[in-house]
Amino acid sequence: MKTTSSPVLAALLAAGLLTAPARADQKTKTLDLYWIDSEGGGSTLIVTPAGESVLVDTGNPGWRDPARIVAAAKAAGLTKIDHVLLTHFHIDHFGGGAEVAQSVPFGTIHQRTIPAGDPDGRAQSSFPMQIKGWKDIAASRATLAPGVAIPLRQGGAGAPKLELMCLAADQKFIEPTAAQAKVKNPLTGSVPAKAVDSSDNANSAVFLLSFGGFRFFDGGDLTWNLEEKLVTPVNLPGVVDVYQTNHHGLAQSNNPALVQSLEPTVVIMNNGPQKGGEAGSFAAIRSAKSVQATYQLHESFKSPADNGPKEMIANDGNRVGAEAAKCPANVIKLSVAPDGKSYTVSIPSNGHAKTYQTKG
Repeated sequence: MKTTSSPVLAALLAAGLLTAPARADQKTKTLDLYWIDSEGGGSTLIVTPAGESVLVDTGNPGWRDPARIVAAAKAAGLTKIDHVLLTHFHIDHFGGGAEVAQSVPFGTIHQRTIPAGDPDGRAQSSFPMQIKGWKDIAASRATLAPGVAIPLRQGGAGAPKLELMCLAADQKFIEPTAAQAKVKNPLTGSVPAKAVDSSDNANSAVFLLSFGGFRFFDGGDLTWNLEEKLVTPVNLPGVVDVYQTNHHGLAQSNNPALVQSLEPTVVIMNNGPQKGGEAGSFAAIRSAKSVQATYQLHESFKSPADNGPKEMIANDGNRVGAEAAKCPANVIKLSVAPDGKSYTVSIPSNGHAKTYQTKG
């Protein structure tokens, strides 16, 4: 896929196989988030009130996920992606980047240091070949570390403060504030640890996006034991409005101590039909009494009994292998009001929309 007018992308759009989000409304100066269907990969697009764009992870390689990301970006009125944030070096998170950049140029890529070898320590690995395309993307590079804020333009006079902060990376965490350090999380020690995770998931960069009273947590594929360290004995992220499930809703992540400490009102699960969406993660979400709604990119065939209402699931059906290309790739959209005091979660393909008040 070299241009957005490629025959493949044109055919997908003509056939209705890509359902793109509506253009971000810059007249109302909303903060817009789009969860793009990469079939259990990572690809969350943010468009700020100033029209600046951030893509967190780039899905899988091959024409399917890049085409969906490009379609979403174009529908949001973007001609470039200003900031690309890579949580970790697994192919379902960086694999689509080189193809996306051919159609929608990248400004700055924010990443951890690229590992010299396979990030999971495998002796026989295709990682050196996989990462080459990522390394060759023409973009500026910046290093992610705890406490690093992504430089975003602020809105006009009177607009709420906008901030996108890296809270953790490479199993290191931001320092607590003086106020945080005085409060011990009562959930400390309440959940047993799991086996040590030696994969790059444990090194995931973690982000907190805030806009006035609105707060959104994106932890990439951070896993169980590191999730606990993030919130105990001190709750470093604090309370949020929206939680994107870690690791696509896999049960080796989504520690109940994390979910309960974040106290989200809304949970967005970026799962695939056969990836993520596991019973343990649904149970962790239910354990957080703050949760009012859980949205899913896909109907889960890993734990069918746990699926929520149809109108809160963007894509249904179990398409696997080559059939996944026939998925309509419907997005989940979230728009934060210009004053940062409320936000609306919608699934444009089925008309569902509900507004929630922020905690801040």
